[in-house]
Amino acid sequence: MERAENINNSDYIQSVDLAISILIEIAGSADITLSETARRLGESKPRILRSLRTMERRSLLQKSEKGGYRLGTAMLVLGSAASTQVDLVKRAEPVLDQLALKANETVQLRIRLNAETLCIAKAEPSRDLRVHAHIGKRRPLYAGSSKTILAFLPEESWDSLLPESFTRFTANTITKKERLFQELRKIRANGYCVSHGEVSDQLVAISVPVCGFDGTALACLNIVAPSFRTEQADIDRYRYLLRDAARKIERSI
Repeated sequence: MERAENINNSDYIQSVDLAISILIEIAGSADITLSETARRLGESKPRILRSLRTMERRSLLQKSEKGGYRLGTAMLVLGSAASTQVDLVKRAEPVLDQLALKANETVQLRIRLNAETLCIAKAEPSRDLRVHAHIGKRRPLYAGSSKTILAFLPEESWDSLLPESFTRFTANTITKKERLFQELRKIRANGYCVSHGEVSDQLVAISVPVCGFDGTALACLNIVAPSFRTEQADIDRYRYLLRDAARKIERSI
């Protein structure tokens, strides 16, 4: 976990910092055990256990049937409040709704969380057969539309944000750094990414960056659709719709 630097020691509470680290680990790995949490964070099991029990008492966490820990019901309240209060989500949601209506396909907004991306907003069409998106779903930066964010980060940071070995989700998942770097440079040059079945064999994702004033990607906006009904003409139209929607979000933040 990334920690703030140059913080005043008088304002720093170690137990709170540890609790936040634990919440982030459990948010990314449901049913994680006490031992595994302690190993990942480099802390003693008794210290981790005290934090776990405190947060379980306040319903931030709950014990799972497998003996590990999951997020608790109180996190639903926090998550709902965050969705309405986080400025990017509030400003992007109307744009996503319009985009899903125009494309008649599912739309997602993803941000970077360390070496992964996180879905923070979505909009789905009313058609019966559609892709279902999930708020809070994580993906590694090297797979699918997530590559768009990585492509628009400084090139010197790419290697440090990638794992030593890549998980292969499908036969189309890029698992070699050299090949990935070529693809990232192509995405940056074109201004968009098209992912054919990199995370799921049956899906196509078209994405563009949502950039800050310095050109660095703050998020990526994507349209994801079943591959059987997505022709090149659709991809070309989605690229235009996505760029227009991304510009609207950028102007609002």
